[in-house]
Amino acid sequence: MTAPLMPKATAVWLVDNTALTFDQIAVFCGLHPLEVKGIANGDVAQGIKGLDPISNGQLTRAELERCQDDPSAYLELAESKRDVPAPKPRKGARYTPLSKRQERPDAIAWLVRNHPELNDAEIGRLVGTTKPTIQTIRDRTHWNMGQITPVDPVTLGLCSQIDLDGYVAKAAGREERRLKKLAKENGTPEGDVLKDADTTTAIEADTPSRPVAEPTASDVFANMGSSADTAADDNNDDDDNLTADDVFGRQ
Repeated sequence: MTAPLMPKATAVWLVDNTALTFDQIAVFCGLHPLEVKGIANGDVAQGIKGLDPISNGQLTRAELERCQDDPSAYLELAESKRDVPAPKPRKGARYTPLSKRQERPDAIAWLVRNHPELNDAEIGRLVGTTKPTIQTIRDRTHWNMGQITPVDPVTLGLCSQIDLDGYVAKAAGREERRLKKLAKENGTPEGDVLKDADTTTAIEADTPSRPVAEPTASDVFANMGSSADTAADDNNDDDDNLTADDVFGRQ
């Protein structure tokens, strides 16, 4: 589905002026539902002025009222009088506004902490930064490390939730392939992994334990008798080994 022009500004207007659900707005604007929720909470798209899609001819009033009455319905763009070409995929480094550049270290720290599977190139494309900057934050040698606070880059407006989810899914697939290759090289069957000590040493609840028979009175006294006999034998052995000096001692 083709997204409207200025999707975030359109989403801001729809959140403020309609009763549409987050999913309806997200599908219409090509955003993630969490981004729309962040816009409603004031965490995302701060300072962006809402754009009325009805006044610019991208949406009709009847279509808006239809979807407000039916939460399961989705908005459809009005037919444009002009042919607008679809936006081409952006290549190269992402442009970051001057007002957002000082927040990039916070976003990098958040990505490094919460998504260690992402490599430097993917983080650089997400937030528009360089590999040396990412490396200094990984090594905690950044000149302003004491003031860096991890913050979600989607909340900061440096990337979209859809882009973030796409890179995370790609990195997760790459990590899974790496583990399979490593297991194959080591001769470990696929799926066999080391288990935690708690798992290997825990007593299985499903395994029935053998009942321990309670000792009877005869067993107790028999054990006591055998213990006394053993002690007496030990004393006799000690007596046999005694010498005159041990008995009378030397004054």
